[in-house]
Amino acid sequence: MTPLESDGRIAYDLLVAHCRNLFDKGVDGVTLFGTSGEGQSFSIDERREALERLLASGIPAARVTVGTATSALPETAALTRHAAALGVAGVLVLPPFFFKGLSDDGVYASFARLCDMLKGIDTRIILYHIPQVSAVGVSPAVVARLAKAYPGLIAGVKDSSGDWQNTAEMLRLTPGLAIMVGHEPFIPRLLKAGGVGTICGVANIRPALIRQLYDATGKPEEAGLVEAVDKLCTLVTDVPFVPAIKAMLADQTGDRRWLNVRPPLVTASEAEQRRLVAAAKALGPAALAAD
Repeated sequence: MTPLESDGRIAYDLLVAHCRNLFDKGVDGVTLFGTSGEGQSFSIDERREALERLLASGIPAARVTVGTATSALPETAALTRHAAALGVAGVLVLPPFFFKGLSDDGVYASFARLCDMLKGIDTRIILYHIPQVSAVGVSPAVVARLAKAYPGLIAGVKDSSGDWQNTAEMLRLTPGLAIMVGHEPFIPRLLKAGGVGTICGVANIRPALIRQLYDATGKPEEAGLVEAVDKLCTLVTDVPFVPAIKAMLADQTGDRRWLNVRPPLVTASEAEQRRLVAAAKALGPAALAAD
């Protein structure tokens, strides 16, 4: 999540503190400016400055990935080159998301052009499949074509569709890629099938719980943790996701700057904040004990 001051500027002190807390609670890495981070609401200059300031604070570049997608390929390439020059672990890139009804050939052509623009750049691209938000998907067939055409540069996929059959097809077609999910209850199933983990929004509010779920794969406690995480995901996705997560962070930290969002998102009302916090606490010990 990207914390903001009341005037909409990024709250850098809070961002650094949040990243450090996530690491302390067992998270391996953080992704700036993804969906949870309101990435498309920030300018190129803001995204560059945020990454530079985060790394200058001592956050290790090797534990950071960055959402670099924009609606214009030259800008996406520029953000990716900047991130790569600073040594981040990789970049998370959406498919073209303004024109709808695109064919697989069109989606492939967009990513292929980006890859061609990045030749000679030492970076790793994580393809981002989140059709419920972007309205344009990255099909398993496109993933396989890109992995074959640009080995090494195409390093993985974040599948946030919540469609296990889609994830399974990606695993089948591209066994050499790092396949991740955004839907947290799928984590154990993914790991058993050969995937590597998750880039997920709920870890912002329950990092230790998600770590515990990851580590419990194949153990007796797995089923109970999957149920707890599923309930938590349902709670925050039944309402606008980003304001909901930020409302919970405001309650956890006591810092009301977490309530701030950028338009077109709208801050959760006081009543909604109270309802979310109460509902989260009512989920039971399995959803709370780890944090």
